[in-house]
Amino acid sequence: MRRLRSILLGSFASIAAERLHVVKFRTVAPLRKQIRVGYVKDPIQPATMKIESEKITELLTDELNILSSLFKKNNFELRIAGGAVRDMLMDKTPIDVDFATTATPEEMKDMFEREKIRMLHKRGEEHGTITCRINDKANFEITTLRIDLVCDGRRAEIEFTKDWQLDANRRDLTINSMFCDLDGTVYDYFGGIEDLKKRRVAFVGDAVQRIQEDYLRILRYFRFFGRIAESPDSHEQETLDAIRENAGGLQNVSGERLWTELSKIVVGRFAGPVVKTMLNECKLAPYLGLPEDPDVDNFVQVWERCKDFNPEPMTVLPALMVDTTDVHRMHKRNKVSNHELRLAEFIVGYREAAASAEDIRFFRHLILEEELGFSAIKQPRGRHRVCELVKYVGRTDLLDELQAWELPTFPVNGLKLADAGVAKGPTMRRALAYLFKIWKASDGALSEKELLARVAEAEAEEIPLSERKRRKLEKEIREAV
Repeated sequence: MRRLRSILLGSFASIAAERLHVVKFRTVAPLRKQIRVGYVKDPIQPATMKIESEKITELLTDELNILSSLFKKNNFELRIAGGAVRDMLMDKTPIDVDFATTATPEEMKDMFEREKIRMLHKRGEEHGTITCRINDKANFEITTLRIDLVCDGRRAEIEFTKDWQLDANRRDLTINSMFCDLDGTVYDYFGGIEDLKKRRVAFVGDAVQRIQEDYLRILRYFRFFGRIAESPDSHEQETLDAIRENAGGLQNVSGERLWTELSKIVVGRFAGPVVKTMLNECKLAPYLGLPEDPDVDNFVQVWERCKDFNPEPMTVLPALMVDTTDVHRMHKRNKVSNHELRLAEFIVGYREAAASAEDIRFFRHLILEEELGFSAIKQPRGRHRVCELVKYVGRTDLLDELQAWELPTFPVNGLKLADAGVAKGPTMRRALAYLFKIWKASDGALSEKELLARVAEAEAEEIPLSERKRRKLEKEIREAV
């Protein structure tokens, strides 16, 4: 009994040790430097100006007026914040309008509950954001003024405040740090108005401090530079130095957040020279899931060819990749959608042949292959992928014709082959593959009768992978990367 107990205890100890080892391995994470946020504590007299354009009056809906009256009645200030102010100063209609207030989340909830105003999802409440719906018609996202006490480069410990200057101080760029009353009066604590006039993109205060509070601000800088700057080479060297010295912080930023910014940069204004600065001068490629020494000149050429034809981000980004291994590595880092992954694989796989294609028939055949395939299993958005490939290789003269081309119907399927005496399984897959190949070569001209008459020719063909096995193989390749 004592021996049995010893064996059992030894086994349990061994299992426990293995489990502890696994847990320890899984929980080890790189320590992140915590930054105590610095603020300009001396009061700043904000620069002010009045927006007189229609852009401000267009925002003043009945619902916003109700919201404004409610805050005034309860002695709380309410202002438009950030990007919407920037856009109105540039005489653009804001797409998203965010509001800031001196009311705390609890005060807003009490106020809305008393007035029986519906509040939506409360996911942002811990950051001070409450979303309400007025007249069951318009949603308003309102955030309490706050300061970031301590940051680790991704998230911050916050504290609510009633000081507009302190809230402006925590924001990333001067052009995004302004507020606007509903009468059109702009409040600018850090020179955003003048920077907009000069088309200057600069961090609020010290660039290193702002970047270390949230490393995603590196990419936000480049995105807004593309939108705002007057020329593609007007970066300030001090800003680029701060970015390069802190580039490693991007490795702790989630792929989804990276892709949200990167996907806008690569198809934005000045995308070619902006990406060149990011990768060549600031050395960001390894942190974005891109090859360490990407062909940036090739990216610039591809962007120049297709920038006027509304390319997708994943139409131009493969210009930085050599093969599908690079594509899968990028996907692993950025967590792109299945559609974006498929598009990148498609472009990398066909760009060389497409560049040397003699006429439109090559691209039509690709559409047939993508939309129908030998087994008539449709691949969603196949025509779209081919059109993006056309943009990539600069054959945009073919776009209209390819988009208008009426897809023919493959006249043979498994039932018809079974009726013709073809056995199911690999034999039928081989027959379908062969008949589809010769039908495609005829530009869809061969009839059902003509195809069935040539079934015997399929015996010499290689048996293709089934759709399930093909997908399984693709998954294994991605996981291996």
